[in-house]
Amino acid sequence: MTLAVRYVSARTLDTAPALSVPPGPGEVELAPAFVGICGTDLHIFHGDMDARVAAPAVLGHEMSGRVVRVGEGVEGWQAGDAVTVMPLRWDDTCPACLMGHQHICQHLDFIGIDSPGAMQQRWTVPAATLIRLPDTLPLDRAALVEPTAVAVHDVGRAAVREGEKVVVVGGGPVGILIALVARATGAEVRVVELSAHRRLLAEELGLTAWNPVDDDVPELVRQWTGEAGADVAFEVSGAAGGVETAVDVLGVRGRFCLVAIHPRPREVNLHRFFWRELTLVGARLYDRPDFEKAVTLVADGTIPVERLISKVVPLTQAPAAFEALEGGGDVMKILVDCTTDTDTDTDNTDDAQGVAV
Repeated sequence: MTLAVRYVSARTLDTAPALSVPPGPGEVELAPAFVGICGTDLHIFHGDMDARVAAPAVLGHEMSGRVVRVGEGVEGWQAGDAVTVMPLRWDDTCPACLMGHQHICQHLDFIGIDSPGAMQQRWTVPAATLIRLPDTLPLDRAALVEPTAVAVHDVGRAAVREGEKVVVVGGGPVGILIALVARATGAEVRVVELSAHRRLLAEELGLTAWNPVDDDVPELVRQWTGEAGADVAFEVSGAAGGVETAVDVLGVRGRFCLVAIHPRPREVNLHRFFWRELTLVGARLYDRPDFEKAVTLVADGTIPVERLISKVVPLTQAPAAFEALEGGGDVMKILVDCTTDTDTDTDNTDDAQGVAV
């Protein structure tokens, strides 16, 4: 018998015994090591996704761990292998899949939302979802490969090029990761963020961060770009003001990349899209090359994900960790340690400043 963190109802999680599911043909049983709590997990916790999530539901899709055993027909994997999981299962028959866009399958099973996730001590998944990790990569850092893959996909969708000027609106974990990936591509980057803690983290990572309350961001962009405007703006805040800022900072033929999930329709300055021939690009999830590039960027230290880890808690403290993230403050990313159920935790808040996802 193992333990799992389960969503029971709005604002209610529990830790409960869970039966290990032996791997069937084409499947692998994993021992999750670390699982990150992300914004989508918080949406589930709030009850906002009850139409999609069947309670009780095991959460978690940002993970790292090791193979325990493999099912019939699985080749190339063995017990002890370090892995992360690309948590997508598609049908390969819908129009999106037939066009080669399996990651946005029209009947997508997002594992950890639509089916049981990683926040448990044993987890059985299709072998096709596994991404190999180098043995030199610590598993706590490897749990941030998934959000880094999101950032890699977003930067790719926006077609960021070396020398371009990029504005990231929203400095949470994904926003910071987008900024770092864009910088690694050779772009010049500015981050726009309300939270002083997030701005401080951005500055400590060598990024320039602006406060949209105290700073005239469009004017700063004009000065920075010699009146041209930014080449790319990423909207990662999920706020109406963030949409307005991202549109306002773009220059002629700039690209607006929508990353945040907006809970309601937003007003958009379409005249500016017309006047400057702007392009709106949607960015959702990732594919295998994005994951593989993310592994490389995290493993070689190009993306210092350890700076985003504020706290590590045992499985039994995961419900309290959700409440801590919801409360804001100086917490950026909390990891759940699935290898222990003791009541101890590690607080790295002084070393990785930020606020809730």
